[in-house]
Amino acid sequence: MSKILFLHQNFPGQYFHLAQALRDRGDTVIAIGLETASELTGIPLHRYDPAPSGIIPECHPLLSDSQTKVLRGAAVAQTILKLMGEGFEPDLVIGHSGWGEMLALADILPGVPVIHHQEFVYNVKGADYGFDKEFHHPTWMDVTGVRIRRNFQLLALDSFTCATTSTWWQWSSIPTAYRDRAVVVHEGIDTTKITPEEPPGETGEITLSRDGVVLRPGDEVVTFVSRNLEPCRGFHIFMRMLALLQQLRPNMRAIIVGRDGKGYGSPPPDGGDWRTFMMRELSSRIDSKRVHFVGQVPHSVLHRVFRLSACHVYLTVPFILSWSMLEAMACGCVVVGSATPPVQEMIRHAENGLLVDFLDHEALAKTVAKVLANPKDYMHLRRSARQTVVDRYDLHSVCLPKQIEMIDRLLRGDIYPAEPLRPPAELESILMNGA
Repeated sequence: MSKILFLHQNFPGQYFHLAQALRDRGDTVIAIGLETASELTGIPLHRYDPAPSGIIPECHPLLSDSQTKVLRGAAVAQTILKLMGEGFEPDLVIGHSGWGEMLALADILPGVPVIHHQEFVYNVKGADYGFDKEFHHPTWMDVTGVRIRRNFQLLALDSFTCATTSTWWQWSSIPTAYRDRAVVVHEGIDTTKITPEEPPGETGEITLSRDGVVLRPGDEVVTFVSRNLEPCRGFHIFMRMLALLQQLRPNMRAIIVGRDGKGYGSPPPDGGDWRTFMMRELSSRIDSKRVHFVGQVPHSVLHRVFRLSACHVYLTVPFILSWSMLEAMACGCVVVGSATPPVQEMIRHAENGLLVDFLDHEALAKTVAKVLANPKDYMHLRRSARQTVVDRYDLHSVCLPKQIEMIDRLLRGDIYPAEPLRPPAELESILMNGA
C-alpha cells in the first residue's frame, strides 16, 4: 500500500474523514502539525515548532505574514527531512497551502505528487475585500498586504499540479491560468449522523441553564452560528435585524452560537469584541432577555440547536462558505441566507431556502417573521434543503469517493484532473471572477 503524508497546522482539520479512510484501507498515513494539532488513532503525528528559539526577528509590517509562513515552511521541511532520514519516503503529500507549510515541498520531494487545498485565493476586487464598507476602510498598506499574501497562494498553484477547493465559488477565486489544475470537491457532510431526527431518548428540548430558559420544538427560535461573531459573517446585520424582529414577533427568541474572537476581519472601533459592541449599539432597542449567547458548543449540541431552530439565518460576505450552513440544511432547517455568491451556489430562492440582500436588515427581519408566522408554508424548504446536501455533499456517497479516486489516480501517475473542469451552467451567472 501507499505512504501518505498530511500537512496541516491544526491536523486533522478538514482531513478528519479522509485520513482515517486511507488508514483503514491499509495505507501508511503520517501527519505533521503544530502543537494545536490533534492525534488520530493509528496515524502518527509529528509536531513542528516554527520558532524553536522562541525569538522571531522584527521585520517590516508588510512582511510579518510572509515571515510567519517562511518559518512554518522551514520547520516542516526539517521535520520531513528527519522522517526521510528514518526511512519514511512519502508517495503522496496532502495538505493545506494557506499557512506556508508546503513552501519547500517541490524542492525536498521532487517528483512526489502533491494535493494542496486552496481554500480561497485573496483578491482585492470582486470578493470579501471592501464588500461591506461600514467597518472596512483599507489603507494602501492593507491592499498591498493582501497582494503579498496572495503571492504564497500563487506559488503553490505554480509548484503543484493538483489543487482542491470546496465549492465552485472558491474555485472562481483562482486565477484563470491555474483553474485547470483545480478540483472542486467538498470535505463532505455525514448526512447519516447529521439529520432532522432526534437521537433515541432525546426530546428536542434545549435548556439554557445560565438564562433559566427551556426551549421546545415549535417555539419561535431563530438561530445564528459563526465560529467568531464578526461582520464578515454578518453578525452586525443579524443583531440589527433582531431588534426589529422582536417587535414583529414578541415571542421569538434567538440562540447565537459563536465566540468573541477576532475572526477574519478587524476588531470593533473601540478594540473590544463585536458582541459587546453591537449590544451597546442596540441597548435601547433590543430585549437582551430574549437573546441567548451560548458561545462555542460541541458539535452534537450544535445539531440539537439546528433541529430546534424554527428559522436559521446564515450571512456571509463573498468568502469561504461555513460548514455550519450545510449542516443546518442537512438538519432540515429553513435557512434564510444572504444573496451572496457562496450562499447562492447552495440555495435557490424559494426552492430550498430563502435569500435576502446581505446589507438589508429590515428585509431580513420581515422574511424571518414570515417563516415564524407560517411554519407549515415552508416545510417544503426543509425537505429540499436536506436533499440538496444529500445529493451533492454527502460524505460517504459523494465526497469521500471523489477524494479517494483523485488520490488513487495521482498515485498511479495519472494527471488529475485529466481535463479542465467547468462549473455547472446554472452557476455561471452567480460566480464572481475575482482573479
